[in-house]
Amino acid sequence: MTVNSVESGPPTGRARLATLNVWGTRGDWKARREVLAREFAELDADLVTLQECIRTDTYDQAREILGDGYHLVHQSEREPDGQGVTIASRWPVGEVAEIDLHLTPRTAGFACTSLLAEILAPEPLGRIWLVDHFPSWQLDQAYERELQAVATARVVEDRVAARPGHAIVAGDLDADPDASSIRFWTGRHALEAFSVCYRDAWASRGDPDQRAGETYVPENPLGTDWDWPFRRIDYLLVRCGRHGGPTLAVDRCARILDGPDTTASDHYGLTADLVPPPAVEEPPNG
Repeated sequence: MTVNSVESGPPTGRARLATLNVWGTRGDWKARREVLAREFAELDADLVTLQECIRTDTYDQAREILGDGYHLVHQSEREPDGQGVTIASRWPVGEVAEIDLHLTPRTAGFACTSLLAEILAPEPLGRIWLVDHFPSWQLDQAYERELQAVATARVVEDRVAARPGHAIVAGDLDADPDASSIRFWTGRHALEAFSVCYRDAWASRGDPDQRAGETYVPENPLGTDWDWPFRRIDYLLVRCGRHGGPTLAVDRCARILDGPDTTASDHYGLTADLVPPPAVEEPPNG
């Protein structure tokens, strides 16, 4: 992976996070680019995870969309056209790693990955382990998505144990909340004799007027699939602590890039504002 740097921003007690599957440069890219640049500038997120984002030796789609105000971390093993995932951070980046998600022969031919970046956010936020998770997309690969979720979660747990901090998993997970891979992430299902618990930002503070957070819907004018079975497939997930829920509280969560003048991909995006949670006194016996 590669990292491009900028100067870090001022201290803050809030992290604004956004995720979007960019859809490469398909469709009317010139018109889409203008919308994406305008909307991301207005959103002013601190952390962004992008999927299906083009990066080659001569072109950086994330930089074109987001401008110069971010450190960029790019997946190295990309599709032949440069498509892959990118993390953008206004704050300095420490360790970076790619988790190989080619775990069965069926994943061949697609650049599935989990891109992990250690975000050195200012206090009171502190270290954030941010993962841009992009598992297999194929409808019949729920098994692979299970394996990929477990492989990613194990690496994150190792990092948090070695260097404590918050952990966020964000991206196009290509599964709805009832799927085993998502139930694993949200603490409702164990896989491979292993379990974790992350808080789904939409389930915590989603806008009830926004169609239950569905991000891949047939009414999207840029959509190319007439009846994809999974609707809510993009997520912002915050790792839970021992007590009191996520280690960063979800102050708000909303769907973005979903209006008649703002739709710019075959996916809608998500944003969430994360803040330090209220203090929780642990019971004496844990």
